[in-house]
Amino acid sequence: MTVTHAVRELMANESIVYFGDTAHLPYGDKSKELIKQYTGRIAQFLIDKDCKAVIVACNTASAYGFDAVESACDKAGIPCFNVVDPVVEHVAEYLSNSTIGVIGTKGTIKSRVYLSRLKKLVPEIKAVSAATPLLAPMIEEGYFANNISQTIINSYLSKPSLKDVDVIVLGCTHYPLIKTEVEKYYKGKVKVIDSAEVVARTVARELKVAKLNSTSSTASTLQFFVSDYTPSFARSSMIFFGERVELEEVRIWDQP
Repeated sequence: MTVTHAVRELMANESIVYFGDTAHLPYGDKSKELIKQYTGRIAQFLIDKDCKAVIVACNTASAYGFDAVESACDKAGIPCFNVVDPVVEHVAEYLSNSTIGVIGTKGTIKSRVYLSRLKKLVPEIKAVSAATPLLAPMIEEGYFANNISQTIINSYLSKPSLKDVDVIVLGCTHYPLIKTEVEKYYKGKVKVIDSAEVVARTVARELKVAKLNSTSSTASTLQFFVSDYTPSFARSSMIFFGERVELEEVRIWDQP
């Protein structure tokens, strides 16, 4: 939802179809093969909705399931994006002389997707990571911008593995909601990278280059689908997207 919001802010004339796999969340404790199955099926759902591009707006899904999405999109002849590569490319281009820290879920950090791709682009780069598993559920429950959340955030960021970093990458699409608190911990001395903003800029640029960007003057549309409707996710979606959204349940796993 944070990525969707960033895309909406930057490309207000683009229609958006969102699919949240609420039936299988969180992905962080799922096997690589299951995540591939889920992401591939979701990609096909979006392709069937005539989407002209697909964004995998989850770090764990980007790490483990992007190949399946890419395969489906290649067959459909449309571009696809994940939330890792744009951030890695941004860091490699502008911040390669810095010590980079990455925080994310256990699944994302275990995959080493950020560190391996950063090292591939800039072999000499200094990069470290730390799993911060309590942050995503904390944010989903609305615990941010308060003393409780700041205490938990401070505890994670004070880990020895993150000592002396110059840049911290928010390697989870929940974390833009705690960017201010992360910045507060570092007292402005560490640059905090909001992956949602970086991804939105990349998508906007690439769609324009491919001449796929909308030039229509008609009103754009928003469609929000979930695999399992729950009141708690409905509440969370308003927090993450920043405004009220109408969720429609579609059990794509029951479809042939």
